[in-house]
This record gives sequence, structure tokens and C-alpha cells, in this order.
Amino acid sequence: MAAHTHSVRSRNAGVGVPYDVVVRGGRVVDPASGLDGVRDVGIVGDRIAAVSEGGLEGLRRIDARGLVVAPGFIDLHSHGQGIGEGRLQALDGVTTALELEAGVAPVSVAYRRAAAEGRPVNYGYSVSWASLRRHVITGAPLSGGADGPLDHLGSHAWRAPASPAQRAALLRLLEAELGEGALGIGVLLGYAPETDPAEFADVAGLAAAAGVPVFTHARPLTEQDPSVVVDGAEELTRVAGLTGAHMHYCHINSTSTRHLDRVQALVETVRAEGARVTTEAYPYGSGMTSIGSDYFHPDRLHVLGATGTPQDVVYARTGETVASVDRLLELRAADPSGLAFIKSFDEDASSDRVARICSLPGAVVASDAVPFVIEGGHTYDPLRWPPPDFVRTHPRGVGTYGRTLRVAVRETGVLSLSDAVARCSLHPARVLEETAPAMRRKGRIQPGCDADLVVFDADRVTDAATYRHTTRPSTGFVHVLVNGEPVVSDGVLREPALPGRPVRA
Repeated sequence: MAAHTHSVRSRNAGVGVPYDVVVRGGRVVDPASGLDGVRDVGIVGDRIAAVSEGGLEGLRRIDARGLVVAPGFIDLHSHGQGIGEGRLQALDGVTTALELEAGVAPVSVAYRRAAAEGRPVNYGYSVSWASLRRHVITGAPLSGGADGPLDHLGSHAWRAPASPAQRAALLRLLEAELGEGALGIGVLLGYAPETDPAEFADVAGLAAAAGVPVFTHARPLTEQDPSVVVDGAEELTRVAGLTGAHMHYCHINSTSTRHLDRVQALVETVRAEGARVTTEAYPYGSGMTSIGSDYFHPDRLHVLGATGTPQDVVYARTGETVASVDRLLELRAADPSGLAFIKSFDEDASSDRVARICSLPGAVVASDAVPFVIEGGHTYDPLRWPPPDFVRTHPRGVGTYGRTLRVAVRETGVLSLSDAVARCSLHPARVLEETAPAMRRKGRIQPGCDADLVVFDADRVTDAATYRHTTRPSTGFVHVLVNGEPVVSDGVLREPALPGRPVRA
């Protein structure tokens, strides 16, 4: 081996035995060590075995000359947990996609289902506060997320005040799910904004005792809804200080809208005081969730919408822009779990705003990918590739990482390449590494780490999905390896590849 080589050997790679795979001659960017230089990366099985200045030989070679070799991207916020959704994320550089904001219950069911079906990328789940709350208050069965993590959000019953006995039962169930390997507690507080603040504090206290994060969709801000029980940003940051819990502020950009500067300043203040508050953001100007949720009530469209009118809303199943309050009410009644876009700003006309979101201090990149929406009258085979025209989703679930690299690095320069890679890989891994030790092997290119790698062309990598063509894959991601197995080769998806593995606490 050449000089300046760092390596580990397994029983499959003795002296003189080639590596299984060598990624040769790429610009290796490893934010954890500060490495940014041309190297060979040798892989044995599912682990990185060597990082060398040259000379590695392998049974298979990947020519990375002129390309960037980075740790595979880690998405902490992906509701799109199916095979098709995972394939599109792999084509965007993602090697691990986790459902942490909404979560699932029971987590054991979700892990078993994913293992049985196979996944193109690594997967994992928090426990769902909303699902367990609905179960405790209404008696609704638990599906492990099979009916979609955003279903039933428009139902009023689960948002009712919890009695002391119900709250105690909820906490017991949450604790039991943490014992099953859940990666934290996902709390959709913004969908139940009248919840007693003491309940949220109790949930955070439980998480603190268990040593896991709370992934929170915060309540509205007082600027957005003066009648809200408590300002969402002040509540989240205060609870972090009071309980010592690690609070993760989900999509801080879309819940804060025009008030992002105020919320970001509050987060930075409590961080300086010692509270553990991490944040995430995605580079898009439209959100997406169930049309039956409070956010789409005609009187509340101003909370997230640009104009606060029905024309901010696009119903995903048909692609129609909602023309009137009457039509909005009709859709909410007919398909309350149906997904819809809500426009906050036009990102095509606001590249500076997109760049600002990408460069928020301390924020990791997370997509908030949603499950596929199937146009009425069609059925979809999850193994069909590419997704047919009657399948829709939010473009952020397809192009978040390509867009981040294009806008933040190449077009505006608000982030260096190493900074952008860190926000997509190392920093998300660090959010979870105290909870899930396996994450200490991800987000890094070092001997002994997992062979989750993305190889891309920094000069042409970009998102391609639009609100009209929502499943158009990103381009410029040339190779993607998950646990040492190629999922994308020469920019083409390898359809049989389902090497994803579970990430558990």
C-alpha cells in the first residue's frame, strides 16, 4: 500500500488480497477529519477498509477521477419510506432516510415490514406521539405506519384534551416503544396546537430520562396565530432548558416562514446557554401535508401560506390549484388525509431566500419527503421503475440534496463544499450518535466506517424535480453505495439493489 494510507483489515482481506471495491482517484471530502484531497477508498464487505493517496487494488473499481467522494447523505426527516421513494432519494445522494418527525407505532412492526420488503437505503423510526395519542384517546388501532404517517391528522378526536389517566397511559406506551429501539419521540405538536403544554413537557422529560431526542413539529408562532396557547419557538426552546432534553426543531424554515430570523435568534440564544437544540431545513418554498389538517382550514391558511387564500393550495392527487373556499372545504371533507401543497414563497424568484435557508447556522439538511400520491383511478406497484406519470410527490423528496449543492455551493457560494457535505452527512449523524451508536460509523470516510458513499460531479449536480414533474430524479450523482453495495452506478439506478439496513437506538 502507498504511503499515508490508513486502513483496517477484516478476515476477508488479508495481506495481498484485493479490496472488494476501490473508489479510485476522487476528491474525498470527509468533514469529520478535515480531509479534502485526492484519495483512493478501499472497501471490504460493508465497511471502509482504507483511505489512501493511491495504489489500492480491488475486485471492482469505480473511477472517481474528477468527481467528489463524500459520505452518504443522511435524511432525518423522510415520510417517504417505500421502495420507490427510497430509490428517488438514493438518486439524490441519500444512503439513510429516517422517519423521525411523525414517527410510527409500534416501531417493531415498521422495522419488520421494512426488513421483509427490503429497502434501497438504510431506515429507522422514532415513536409517534400522535399515533399513540390517537390510540389512547380514540381507541384507534396501531399499524406501524402502514396507513401513512400523515393520515388522520385532520381528525378532531385525537387532538382532544387528555385526562390525567390518558396522559399517564400515553407516557407508558412511549416508554415501552423506546425500549423497542425507537430513535426518539416524534411529536406533531403543530397539528394539535391546543395540547396542554404540560403534556409536551412530560414527553420531553421522558425523552431526557431515556437519552433520546424529541423531533418536534412546533406549534404556530404568536405572529402567525395570536390565539395559540404558547408560542411554538419559545415553548420548544424553554422545554429544552427545563428538562435537559435534546430538542430537534423540525423544518425550522417552513414553520417559521417570515419570522425565521426571530426564531433562529432564539435558538442560538438557548444554545449559548447550554440547551441542546438542533435544527433542520429544506430549500423549498412550499410545504405539503394532509389537506384535512388545521393548516388548510380556510381561516388558517395565513399561518403557512404566502397570501392566506385557497390559491396557495394545490391538491396533489389531481394537481389542481384550489379555486375557492368552497372547493377547499369540499376536498377537506372528501379526502382529509389527501396531501396538498401550500405555497409560502416562490423559490424561483427568491434564490437569496433559498440560500439563506441552506446556510442557517447549525441547521442540517433534511427533506421532509412525503409518500407517493397516486392519481385517482390508478394502482401503483411499488417495484415499478421509473414511477409512472400518475405518481406524484413533493419535489423536496427527490431533489433536496441536489438543490442544496447547486444553490448553496455552486450558484451562491454561501456554503463551501465541505460545509454542505457536513450538513448533509456528518451533522445529521451527530444528531443521533448518542442514541444510536451505529451512527458513529456514518457520515464519515474513515477506516472502520460504514461503506455508505456518494460520488458526484460538483460542476453539474442538480435537482430536476419540479412541482409539475415531481418524480424527475436529480442528476450528477454518479455512484451511490449503501453498505458497500451499489444502488446507483454511472447515474443509473440498480433496480434489484435493496441493501438498506435498520438503524435502531
